[in-house]
Amino acid sequence: MLPDELLEQLQTSFPCRELQIRQLSALYSARLPSPSLLTVYGLEATGKTSIVRGVLRANSIQHCIVNSRECITGRHLLERTVASCLDALDQYDDAEIDRKPYARCENISALVVHLQRMMEERTEKFVLVFDGIDRQREAPPTLLPSLARFGEMIPHLSILLITRFPLPLALHSPGAPHLPFPPYTRAESIHILSQSPPKIFLTPPDPEKFPDYTADLAAEDDAWLWGRFLGTVWDTMSKHVGRDLVSFRTTALRMWRPFVTPVVAGELGTRHFVRLMVRQRSLFQGEEPLLNRVVPKESRFKENIKDTLAVGTVKKKPLHLDTDILSLPHYTHYLLIAAYLASYNPARTDSTYFMTHADGRKNRRRVKNTPLSSSVSLSKSKNAKNHRRIPRHLLTPSPFPLDRLFAIFRSLVEGEREGSVPQTGDLLGMVRTLASLRLLVRAGVGGEVEGGGKWRVAFGWEWVRGIGRGVGVEVGEWLVGGVDG
Repeated sequence: MLPDELLEQLQTSFPCRELQIRQLSALYSARLPSPSLLTVYGLEATGKTSIVRGVLRANSIQHCIVNSRECITGRHLLERTVASCLDALDQYDDAEIDRKPYARCENISALVVHLQRMMEERTEKFVLVFDGIDRQREAPPTLLPSLARFGEMIPHLSILLITRFPLPLALHSPGAPHLPFPPYTRAESIHILSQSPPKIFLTPPDPEKFPDYTADLAAEDDAWLWGRFLGTVWDTMSKHVGRDLVSFRTTALRMWRPFVTPVVAGELGTRHFVRLMVRQRSLFQGEEPLLNRVVPKESRFKENIKDTLAVGTVKKKPLHLDTDILSLPHYTHYLLIAAYLASYNPARTDSTYFMTHADGRKNRRRVKNTPLSSSVSLSKSKNAKNHRRIPRHLLTPSPFPLDRLFAIFRSLVEGEREGSVPQTGDLLGMVRTLASLRLLVRAGVGGEVEGGGKWRVAFGWEWVRGIGRGVGVEVGEWLVGGVDG
C-alpha cells in the first residue's frame, strides 16, 4: 500500500475514485507480488488510464503503456509494444539496450521471445499496460488470449488490460481479475467540474466603480454560480446526451459564456441565479449547445451571406440570423419544400396545384380562418366522415421519383432569373448532399442517384414550415387539404 500522503495526493488529483486507487495501489505494490493479469474496464472518460499511470508512478514501478489507438494493424501493435518496452527499460537502467535483435516482431510468438529476452536478467517487477486493447484494429483472434498468459510464461512481468467492457470470455482464462470503473454520478460529475470553475468576468470590473469587488470575492462568485449552473445543465441536457465527464464539461463550457452575458453586462447580479435562469431559459430549450462544429456559427453565417449575395439570390426576402437553415444553399430550401410536397401530396393533384393556368397563376389553396359558428353549421350540413379525415401532414411520407421532385421544384421557384436556376446535374448533386445529411432517404433498394429510384423525406411539418417561411413560401397553401396555422 502507498503511504497516506501519496494516497491523499492521488485522491486529490483524481476525486471520487478512492476505492479504485486503493485497490490498484494494493495490487501493484513495490514490495508485494502482483497478479499476472488484471483487466481494468469502464466507459470513456472514467479516469482509467490516468489513475493507472498515477498509481504506477507513485509506487515507482517500472511500467510501459501502449495505446492501441495509435496502432493501425496487429503487427503495428506488436512492434510498438517492443519499442515502448525498450524505451521504458532504458529510462530505468543506466546502460542502453542493443535494439538490433528486436528489429522485427511479426507475430505473437516473436513478441513472447523478445519479452523473455528483455526480462532474463531482471529481478524487478515490470507492468505492461495495453490501453484500449478491445478496440485494436486488424487484431489477430489469438491476441487477447495470448496476452492473458504472458504474465504466466514470463517472470517479473505483469499484464494490465484497459478496456471498455469486461472480457471474461475473450481471454479464455477462468478467474481473470477485473477492476471496474463505473460512470460518474450526477453529484460526482458536478463535484469534479466544480474544482476549476471558469470566470464570470473575462476582464475584472472597474475598481473605481466597484472597489469592494476583490479577487477573492470574484472567485467565490465564480464557484457559486458555476456549481448551480452545472446542476441545471446536467438535469436538462447532459443527463441524456452527455453521459461521460468530457461531453458534460464541453456542453457546460459551451453554454457558460452566453449564460453569464446579462451578468457581464451589468443587468443582473452574480447571485441572481433564478432571474438569470428565467432570462436565459432559451439556452436550455434548444439543441445548439449539443452540436459540434468545426466552423463557428457566426463564421458560417457570414460565409453564406457572402456567397448568396455573390450569385444575386437574396433580393426579395430578408435573411434571419437565428435560423439554422442558413447553412444550406438558397435553392436547397426550395428543393426540400418540393420533396416534402412530393411526399405528402398525391401525384394526381400535381396538375391542379403546380400547373400554371392561362392567367399566369397557380391554383394553390389559400388558408382562411373560418369562424366557429360557420364551422359548426358546416359540420351539421356535410357528412361527418369528411371531418374525421386525418390531415396529410400527420401521415407517413410516401415515396416519389426524382422527375416529379424536379418538376415541383421548378414550379415553386418563380420570379428567379432563368440562368440562375440550377439545372438537372446541379439538382442531382443537391440530392446527394441531402441524402448524406439523412434529410432524404431512399425508399427501398436502388442504385445511384442517376439511376432513378424513389425517395422520401426524413423530416416533419414543423421543420419544413420554418424552411418555407425563411424563403417566403407558405407550405400549407401547397399541401392537399391545407394546414391551418
